Amino acid sequence: MNLADMLSYADIHQLNRIADHYACDCNTNSKRELIQSILNTLNRKDVFERYVETLSVEDIRFLNSLVFDPRDAYSLEELLARAQISRYEAAKPAAIGTAPSEAGSEILSTITVDLRGREDAKPAKKESKKRESKKAKPPAEPEPPQWSPRQMIVKFAHQGWLFNGYSHHTKYLYQVPADLKRRFGDSLARAFQKQLRVIDEPSAYRDEQRMLVEDIGKLLSFADRYEVELNAEGTMYKRSQQMILETFNVKEELVGKGGWRFGYGRKIKDYPNRFSLIYDYCFYNNLIEEADGMLLLTEKGRAQLLEGRPADPGAVYQFWLKLYKNPIHNVQTLVHWIERLAGRWVTLETLSRVLTPLIKPYYYDSPESILTTRIVLMMMHQGLLRIGEHPEEGTVVEMTKLGSSIVRGVYVPDDEKIALPADAAPEAAP
Repeated sequence: MNLADMLSYADIHQLNRIADHYACDCNTNSKRELIQSILNTLNRKDVFERYVETLSVEDIRFLNSLVFDPRDAYSLEELLARAQISRYEAAKPAAIGTAPSEAGSEILSTITVDLRGREDAKPAKKESKKRESKKAKPPAEPEPPQWSPRQMIVKFAHQGWLFNGYSHHTKYLYQVPADLKRRFGDSLARAFQKQLRVIDEPSAYRDEQRMLVEDIGKLLSFADRYEVELNAEGTMYKRSQQMILETFNVKEELVGKGGWRFGYGRKIKDYPNRFSLIYDYCFYNNLIEEADGMLLLTEKGRAQLLEGRPADPGAVYQFWLKLYKNPIHNVQTLVHWIERLAGRWVTLETLSRVLTPLIKPYYYDSPESILTTRIVLMMMHQGLLRIGEHPEEGTVVEMTKLGSSIVRGVYVPDDEKIALPADAAPEAAP
């Protein structure tokens, strides 16, 4: 439902709170006048754009989690969880147009952010033994209220973003007006696009469409033809890894010693990033199995191999989302933004500038490395986008037609994730 529909079901108390927030001038005792005044105010483009500009980075992150979600009703617990995860120290306050910093601590460059923190209380001075003339002290400024997820939900309800359901089945749910969600997405997209550097097609670029699904078939064929032994930890020996990697369309270096590798898959600590995704896809889809110290092809895997049927790129993308949601809770939203913003060739630097404030660091992974290595590069491996190199602008990216089709056609609910073993995915990032 749209805002007008939800306002008609709202009680007069909520209508008055919404009208107060937007400074609507109307008869507060008339529900009809309240609704008309709220709609007239919010339908003005300048008012809505000004409202978006006043949002804090936490507000942006929270509303951003709703923009690409096709649902319009949420439980209070789900909204509280989204509000809680929207608050983290990943950026410093900055004004509009601020360039990204090395540490990835920039704010949305088109939004002025007000991150209010408490000042440390200064220790009181000891009373002087000498009598001093008493001077009138200015009244102490009240401390800002402590932030809480529940306060954020109440605030957005007062601003006309969240409404209680009106039917028997939805009375315990909160609904979001579809037109407000769409307008917010359009407004934020315009703000982002102003910061992007669009260029002509580079002279050289990398396009890996269909390569990953072909390599899934090569892994199945390898497991069928050879006796692949596993070590005590259930990992292929280096020689076997090298053999299979040499058959792949995309070459990767073996994982060396040292460094941290966890969170991005069951075998990410043992295999290179792309190979780890291929292996995990086959394992969790019951195409291969690890038994008695051997890597074996399952009956399902053998049937797929004999049919010569390649894996579905959409299914691989869906699996990747479920796998990478463990360390990157909003990976699906970020991919949707890339699809929306990189319809033409844009520089990775400017794309990073607008998207990294939406990314929560994960252990030693900064927002920049998460965007470039974990998302953009893996999207290229799946054939969702191309990566090129411009002599003056550096790295540039563009979505493929296949990628846009897949991203727009696949939705994975928030609670659908791949359950990883404890040593592959620590319970919580610091």
